[in-house]
Amino acid sequence: MANSEISILQRALEREKKARKTAESLLETKAKELYDASLHLKEANGKLESLINKKGDRIDSAFVNIIDPYVVMDMMTNVINMNTSAKEFLGYDHTKEEIQLSSIVHPDYIEYTAESFQTLLQVGILKNYSAKIITKNSEEKFVNINASLIYNETGQPIAAQGVIRDITKEVEIRKLLEDQKKQQDIIVENSSLGILLIVNDKIIKANKSFVELLGYSEAALKKKSIDDISSLEDSNLYDDLLKKSLENDTKKFSIIRKFYKKNGETLYGKTSMSTVLDSKGNIEYSVAMIEDITGEKEAEEKIRASEERMATLIKNLQTGILLEDQDRKVVLANQKFCDLFGIPVSPDAIKGVNGEKSIHKYKNMFLDPDVVLKQIDLVVRKKEVATADEMELLDGRTFERDYIPLFNNGDYKGHLWSYNDITLRKNYRKNLEIQKEKYGSIIANMNLGLVEVDNDENILMVNHSFSDMIGLPKDELIGKNTEDVIHLYEEDREKLKQHNKKRKKGISDSYEVAVKVANGEKRFWLLSGAPRYDDAGNVVGSIGIHLDITDQKHLELQKENLLHELEASNKGLQEYAHIVSHDLKSPLRSVSALATWLYDDYKDTLDENGRYNLKMMQEKIEGMDKLISGILKYSTVNNDVLDSTTVDVNDVIQEIKEIIYIPEHVSIKAKQTLPTIKADKTKIHQLFQNFLSNAVVNIDKEDGLVEIDYKEHSTHWEFSIKDNGVGIPEEYHEKIFQIFQSIGNKERSTGIGLSIVKKIIDRYKGKVWLQSEIGQGTTFFFTLKKEIKNKK
Repeated sequence: MANSEISILQRALEREKKARKTAESLLETKAKELYDASLHLKEANGKLESLINKKGDRIDSAFVNIIDPYVVMDMMTNVINMNTSAKEFLGYDHTKEEIQLSSIVHPDYIEYTAESFQTLLQVGILKNYSAKIITKNSEEKFVNINASLIYNETGQPIAAQGVIRDITKEVEIRKLLEDQKKQQDIIVENSSLGILLIVNDKIIKANKSFVELLGYSEAALKKKSIDDISSLEDSNLYDDLLKKSLENDTKKFSIIRKFYKKNGETLYGKTSMSTVLDSKGNIEYSVAMIEDITGEKEAEEKIRASEERMATLIKNLQTGILLEDQDRKVVLANQKFCDLFGIPVSPDAIKGVNGEKSIHKYKNMFLDPDVVLKQIDLVVRKKEVATADEMELLDGRTFERDYIPLFNNGDYKGHLWSYNDITLRKNYRKNLEIQKEKYGSIIANMNLGLVEVDNDENILMVNHSFSDMIGLPKDELIGKNTEDVIHLYEEDREKLKQHNKKRKKGISDSYEVAVKVANGEKRFWLLSGAPRYDDAGNVVGSIGIHLDITDQKHLELQKENLLHELEASNKGLQEYAHIVSHDLKSPLRSVSALATWLYDDYKDTLDENGRYNLKMMQEKIEGMDKLISGILKYSTVNNDVLDSTTVDVNDVIQEIKEIIYIPEHVSIKAKQTLPTIKADKTKIHQLFQNFLSNAVVNIDKEDGLVEIDYKEHSTHWEFSIKDNGVGIPEEYHEKIFQIFQSIGNKERSTGIGLSIVKKIIDRYKGKVWLQSEIGQGTTFFFTLKKEIKNKK
């Protein structure tokens, strides 16, 4: 191959490298833009969902159709929820099967995944976690995940959510590029040409060939300039060539230099100089490729080796390359070209094939084959460089094609085709457009009213929901000031001004306002505002989300009215209970006094049956008095204010033992020293007195025993009162805590004591239950919550 052809191929290769770097940069930029946009929308979505969780579920389904795979998992990595994209990507459906995300991580990434999960737990978010996973259909995929923790009301992490991005193609492309760079480095290092990197005439880097060529070590060469080891036959020619090269696009020229070897020998080298300019147009560095042309034979061998290396380089490029001569016959093709078009033979097998005829065999691969063929014929006839021509294929792929005509001394010698699969890049661009359209549609049609304003409160944008809420069309709102269209009541105007000041300081918040809408109706809105920033981070306005809470507000007002009515009714009932208690006890006392007088005056005249009847009358009157007192206590249990004092339960038990009736055969004991608690002493006394009074009178054993015990828990006290009495049938275990319910026909029981106990325990957020065996005894259990605040 002639020197000029090698030079053409070198220039083509350099352009290909630049194009590839540009494509890589564009791909990285678009990927970052996609990620930033996705993260921003998720944060906004999280704020909206947080607001809605507090006030309703009116737009719970607004953000369901996230285009990227979205997964929510618990703290054991079990999937709680996932969107349609995640189901399609992973191949699993959490509604039909249990999925543990840690089980689909590739074994090579288990340790890294565990470390990343710990980071998520510690920091609360996980950015750019990249790993390999195995989908349900056994496909290996590289993914990039951004995740965050989900906390409960107490701030404890209960789950995690994340967006999955398939980066398999990116990883493959990155690896291929790295491999290609390594191959290029190997080619440079092992090139038979001497290669120098020169900065300010100083040698910075020398490859192995050049070191061997002159016999100096690389370290020794780095101490020299190129003029120290070589000389020019014509320095003026060098200056002229350098000047001309800087004036054209190539920035390259060749010149013969005389080099001095370490052993004193000399050689002549054809030195190809390539210069790279900085932003100011000055030479930043130069690359010199030195070919030893001392002997013609050596020169021919070097050219032949160079051709082979160039062919090898082209064959291994990750861009499809097809080189055709002036007759459209294939001179060179690489494997990537065959792979792109599905050619079943090796690149060497298609050498000499007529490209013009062969393309017709593959035209049906294209979405519009006639247009593709016409475009090929057109660019070949024009013989002008054509880049970035896109071709769509039936299988959904998109190729980008470059055409480079090859000339030698003005004579057309053929052309070079290069093909790149840009499907991934195009899909990224398409996905960004779809995302933008999708979220724009969501904002426009969501059930929350949205308004965007500038710093002067001039309306820039509203959605349909806000227009419906205020009762004005959108075209009458855009450009107007909010004060002119949102008519607040006097008490809320100053509130709005204060919140607008916060917004200009970058503070987001929520508040309620009363609004008079277009039809004159008074409506209540919940308004959540957030500042809007420009690219420099300056606040340039705000975005407000409006929720009509009029119905909820009316319900709250109705609730308040009902509470006031109920409070008044309860107060009346309490007063009535006291009045009835007093009015009933007064005649009872009179009847009791009359019965006592009758007994005292006529006990000697009455027979035994008469005296018995008078005693029974006294007992019935006493029972009636207790019943009235019990009803009064029951009706006032929930109305007394609870004191919060230190109560020693041991002292309470001792006081009760001194005032209640305890049969001689019964004893009351504590199994251990009882605790000191924070509670209302009167209520605790009343609670234990009812339990103990009930227990001591229901023991039929010769040695009766009542035992009191307790357990302390972190949030509550648990007490137990055990007796060895007659026991309680199971069908009464719930019934006995209801008012006027008692077991058997004991005349001294009012059926109120245990119902009072139940109400006291309820006030302390506790529970009461029992275990009993007929003939063996009964154990009552109850709990009292710690640190009860005073309340009515």
